[in-house]
Parts: sequence; C-alpha cells; structure tokens
Amino acid sequence: MTDTTPSSDALGPLERTILDAVAAAGDEAALEAVRVAALGKKGSVSALLAQLGKMSPEERKTQGALINGVKERVTAALAERKSALKDAALSQRLAAERVDVTLPLRDPPAEQGRIHPISQVMDEITAIFADMGFSIAEGPDIETDYHNFTALNFPVGHPAREMHDTFFFNPKEDGSRLLLRTHTSPVQIRTMLSQKPPIRVVCPGRTYRCDSDQTHTPMFHQVEGLVIDTESHLGHLKWILEEFCKAFFEVKDVKMRFRPSFFPFTEPSMEVDIQCRRGKDEIRFGEGEDWLEILGCGMVHPNVLRNCGIDPDVYQGFAWGMGIDRIAMLKYGLPDLRAFFEADVRWLKHYGFRPLDFPTLAGGLSA
Repeated sequence: MTDTTPSSDALGPLERTILDAVAAAGDEAALEAVRVAALGKKGSVSALLAQLGKMSPEERKTQGALINGVKERVTAALAERKSALKDAALSQRLAAERVDVTLPLRDPPAEQGRIHPISQVMDEITAIFADMGFSIAEGPDIETDYHNFTALNFPVGHPAREMHDTFFFNPKEDGSRLLLRTHTSPVQIRTMLSQKPPIRVVCPGRTYRCDSDQTHTPMFHQVEGLVIDTESHLGHLKWILEEFCKAFFEVKDVKMRFRPSFFPFTEPSMEVDIQCRRGKDEIRFGEGEDWLEILGCGMVHPNVLRNCGIDPDVYQGFAWGMGIDRIAMLKYGLPDLRAFFEADVRWLKHYGFRPLDFPTLAGGLSA
C-alpha cells in the first residue's frame, strides 16, 4: 500500500505557494479566490485535513499538528492581507473624494440676499408711524370706480379724473368698469366705511398709472395717512409730517413750507416742500436754501366724510400722501426710478439692504 501521508517537506512548498498567492492578491476578490483554493471545501489544505481520518492514531497526531499549523498561518496571512487591502482601498477613496477645506466658502443665504430698497423704505415708514400710534391698512389693487374716484369727491366727468391716466378693465354687462387703483386713497374710503372714528391709519401699497419715464413708472408705490377725530386740525398734521421727515431722513431739524393746492378729496389742500441743499450728486435735507416738493395733504373734504357715513359736523380729519419710490430715491441717492423694477441682481446687491438689518427708531432706520 502506497503511503499518501504528507511530509513536512511537502507541506513547506505548499504553504509557500499559498502565502505567495496571498501576498500577490491585488484586491479582495483575488484574495477570496486564494482563500477558497486553499481553505474551501475542495481546497488544497482542506484536502489534507480530510486525509487525517485515514491515518493511524500516531500519524494523525503528528500530521494533524503540521497541517493545522499550515492552516493557521494561511488564515492569519489572509486576514492580514485583507486588512491591508481594505486600508489601501480606503486611502484611495479618501484621496479621490478629498475636499480642499482651504477653499473659501460661499456666503449663506442670509448674507447673500438683499432687501429691495422699496421694501426697506416701507419698513422704515411703518416703524415711524407705528411709533406715533398709527395702524397699517391695506386694500385690493383692483378697485371700483366708486372707491377710487366717486367716494373721493371726483364727480363723473371731472377733469381731475383725467390727471390719473387710469388703467381700466373691459366694461361689464351693466357698463361698470373695474380699474387698477391710481392711488391708495381707496384704502382710506374702505377704512372709514368699516371703522368708526377715531381713525389713525397709514396705507402703503402699489398703485398704477399710464406713465413711464425717468421719474414715473406704470406701477409705483404710495403711502397715505388718515386721521379722523373730533378735534384734529392742521397743527396736528404739520407736527406729524415734520416728525416723520426728521425721522425718515435722519436729521435733527427740518423746515417745511405749505403751499395752497387743489385735491378733490381735501379742503383746504396743500403741497409740502422741504428745505434742502443740492450738491453735485446728492440732496441734503435740513440745510441749504433750496426747496423740494415731497407730498400733498389737506383736511378731509366734508363730502368724503358724508360718503363714508361720517357726520362732518361732528368729526373732521386730515390726510396726506407721498410716493414711496420718490422718497427712497431722495434718501438713498438713486438716480433712475425704472431701475427699481428691472430685477437686476447686480443693482440689488449694490443698493439692497441686509435681510437681518431691521429698521428701528432706536438703532437708526438705515444703520
């Protein structure tokens, strides 16, 4: 009978062959193939272990120790090589997916974004009048002829209607026509129809007229104020406007002059000029010898009060209105009104305001 028991001399070359194959494995898949060839069910080392059952007890003791020694060293070599391959693969992946943390980061949205100057000025106006005890009133952009004209003492066919260059909608079946409001005065009418005096409101919002040039656009913004009470008078109006101008233009003192004018909804009616000094590229308020018109105002016409169900023998009041776009241009030195509506991100980045810089009277409106 031929002796098939492997000797230590035969196991040595087999072990070296397997260990060389382990060392040469370039990735985990190749290493797994070496493991299966050596330690799998039909592997070379497994085949030697299977022969132990055919040996005598003395041979099994001797050969078992030799074969198991080979198996242990091969298993250890496989584990070591697998760990090395994993480390190499991780290093390669980290190198490929590396992020250069020295690159500058983009500013977060709160730093990149900018508040439009019109929105900023509306917030400034709100802060000033809220400090005086005024509420904010709003109304629809699409209005009726009654709220936009008739209730405001514009008789049908009155020439003052033509001054507003109105955008009308197509006539309805009954002949009436809706329109885009030409001023925010309809909000005053809606407020007086829905509230009982005393009334103290400001009405900011969009308005529309058929006009377009460097200082006019088809859509623009206005803010109007209304006070209705039993004892309100022009002295109160003058004080409110002076305090507003000082706070808004952030000056200690202003000089204003009131010139007679005509508006169908106020009587008497006045236009207001503010003292200023014109420089090369700027206008400064509270100094100089020039004057600049900034708003219109007056005592609310008795007919307007009657149209809103308010007795003019008991109540009286005053109102004023100004263009938000215009005073924004004056305060921040913006040369062309049309740029407000062109959606140029470069312009907004230059003239816009940081989102978290809320205007306050204590901290400064435009600080």
